[in-house]
Amino acid sequence: MAITKTASVNVRIEENVKNQAENILETLGIPRATAIDMFYRQIILNNGLPFSLTVPKSIPIREEMSNDAFHAMMTTGYSQALKDDSQPMDEVFKELEEGL
Repeated sequence: MAITKTASVNVRIEENVKNQAENILETLGIPRATAIDMFYRQIILNNGLPFSLTVPKSIPIREEMSNDAFHAMMTTGYSQALKDDSQPMDEVFKELEEGL
C-alpha cells in the first residue's frame, strides 16, 4: 500500500458562512475535510473553478419574486441585521461605484 502525503489548509472565513455551510454538510453526512478535498479535486478536473462566477444584471424586484423567494431573502437580511453583519451604506455604494 502506497503512503499518501497530506497537507493542511488554513482558511479565514466569516463565522456565519462557515456555520451555514457546515450545517448543510452535516445534513448531507459529509465531513468538512472531505468537502474541501472534493472541491479541490473538482478544481483539478475542471482546470479552474467548478462553477461560473457571475454578477446578476439586476437586483430581484419584489413583484417578480415568488413569496418563498422573497421570504427567504428577507429572512437572510433580518438574520444578518440581528448579528450586526452589515456594512455602512456609504461603503457599499463606494464599492459599487469603484467596480463600474
